[in-house]
Amino acid sequence: MQLSIIIVNYNVEYFLEQCLHSVRAALTNLEAEVFVVDNNSVDGSVEMVRKKFPEVKLIANKENLGFSKANNQAIRQSSGKYVLLLNPDTVVEADTFSKCGSFMDSHADAGGLGIKMLDGKGNFLPESKRGLPTPMVAFYKIFGLSALFPKSKRFGKYHLGFLDKEQTNEVEILSGAFMLMRKDALDKVGLLDEDFFMYGEDIDLSYRIIKGGWKNYYFPEARIIHYKGESTKKSSVNFVFVFYNAMIIFARKHFSKQNAKTFSFLINIAIYIRAGAAILRRFVEQIFVPAIDSLLLFSGLYFIANYWEETVKAGEGVHYPPEFLFGVLPLYIAVWLLSIFLSAGYDKPVKASKIVRGIFAGTAVILVIYALLPETYRFSRALILLGTLWAIFSMLALRLLFHFLKIKGFDLSSGTNKRIVIVGKEDEAKRVGALLNQAKVQPAFSGFIHPSETGESKNSDYIGTLNQLSEIINIYKINEVIFCAKDLPSNVIIDKMSVSSNSQVDYKIAPPESLYIIGSNSINSSGELYVIDINSITKTVNMRNKRMLDLAAALIILTLFPILLFIVDKPFGLIKNCFKVLFGTLSWIGYYFPREEDKQLWNLPKIKAGILNPLDALDKQLVDTATIQKLNMLYAKDYRLWNDINILWKGLRETGRTGNV
Repeated sequence: MQLSIIIVNYNVEYFLEQCLHSVRAALTNLEAEVFVVDNNSVDGSVEMVRKKFPEVKLIANKENLGFSKANNQAIRQSSGKYVLLLNPDTVVEADTFSKCGSFMDSHADAGGLGIKMLDGKGNFLPESKRGLPTPMVAFYKIFGLSALFPKSKRFGKYHLGFLDKEQTNEVEILSGAFMLMRKDALDKVGLLDEDFFMYGEDIDLSYRIIKGGWKNYYFPEARIIHYKGESTKKSSVNFVFVFYNAMIIFARKHFSKQNAKTFSFLINIAIYIRAGAAILRRFVEQIFVPAIDSLLLFSGLYFIANYWEETVKAGEGVHYPPEFLFGVLPLYIAVWLLSIFLSAGYDKPVKASKIVRGIFAGTAVILVIYALLPETYRFSRALILLGTLWAIFSMLALRLLFHFLKIKGFDLSSGTNKRIVIVGKEDEAKRVGALLNQAKVQPAFSGFIHPSETGESKNSDYIGTLNQLSEIINIYKINEVIFCAKDLPSNVIIDKMSVSSNSQVDYKIAPPESLYIIGSNSINSSGELYVIDINSITKTVNMRNKRMLDLAAALIILTLFPILLFIVDKPFGLIKNCFKVLFGTLSWIGYYFPREEDKQLWNLPKIKAGILNPLDALDKQLVDTATIQKLNMLYAKDYRLWNDINILWKGLRETGRTGNV
């Protein structure tokens, strides 16, 4: 066996599938085996591999063992002359493995090999080649000197910026995203150190390969796309602690006692700085906009109330007491903000319609509460209506300001001004175009480009051929290109991305026979992921609304229990179910599975088990298994809050049942 490829996966099904498609194409005429080690993913990754890639040797762990242990599981079973550790969020070229194998065969001293990695826009990733993170190298990295002087031989050692990225060179550290190693070297120096749960294990193993008498090489003649940042969130507090603590483990293991202390001191400083920055950033991201909204609303309402009191109602002796200005008005604001939040008005990208919908919903709630209050507490209905107008104007104006300042997530035109071209043959290009429609993407312009250089089709739907891509991008002002992986080899896709890597064009890849289109716009962002709404029930806004309905329904049912006692078949079971819903162990509505094994076979988006299910809306009509599966699928694909309300109303008598039956 020439090559053993090992991919450790954790909840990145879409990227894993795309990766495996590219691996399959690159292994043509090569003697190789592919392992996927899944660390207890809940996104359907295991089922997808079993169904679409039966040739893969799948290891499905029942817990998250971490990167090192998972890789070692497969390495111990592997039989290849070379072992490749490959990230699931990568795309390999058709000749990547053959080129790397030839290099290793001709360099007997090579224990490990890394290659040129590009991000989702075709930009070179500097971690393709790295130096050993000694205390001084770490100091330069942590305090930004390596970023200021990337090509300096003194300050740029972390990413070896002084080495030509187009030239083969010896390096010290290989990236775990693509880490090709000679099995003989692993037999000598050992496998990955399982003290590292995630991060740092590639540095440790790379260093041990060198200490074992082998060399590590950077080989730019082979390339991959690495959607770096998709498998993990680099800006999270958890990442900061896990990554930097891994560096401390490495220092204690390989450096002298004094150097290890120095390194640990620097790392601890970095942890506090980075963790503090991550916490502050997250706080600002989540609180900043609602806080500004609150200030705008309060200042506007305060001004309106004073103007109304002193000008409009001056002759009527109307006076708004402090408890109204500083008690009731903040309550109004809280209701509006909560309504906007529940309407997904604070989700990104921002949608003006969701904000307006939330404001009107909040106004309706405020007016209902206002009508129920005693006369002495009804200060002014006019102020509520004027406040509604001010809320709409001020919030939309703020978003418009953020839009013009180009603040991320506030591009109000992002959904309407996309100008997209699809590169592929007629059938596949039209299939991908249909995916865009079903994913509710409505570009300002879309067209097809034939994947050949000369153009074999006279179909009028094509606006040009692949060799005209740059001209088409300029003439039609294209800002997004989608490549059909079925019709284009990975090396061609990467070539075209690299040529325009400095432009404002976003690139996406549509894997064959898949219901999604993948793209990445930066190192830390996944970009938009176009998916047919098969997972719509698991969207943040839908899960939030479903949970709010669960809570509201449980509280209403408990309040009305003296009446429901005579309606529900099992009233005490209903009480028990209400508390299970309140504590989040059950939902009122879930799927129905005739058999336990159907939970795995049907591969539905994961939601909580339900007391009722879509069948409860059918008046107990007998349906076969195939119909039940379709009902579950439709419920997941096209989730609507009203569907849950309808099922709950029609199945009210059965709400006391124990679990989903």
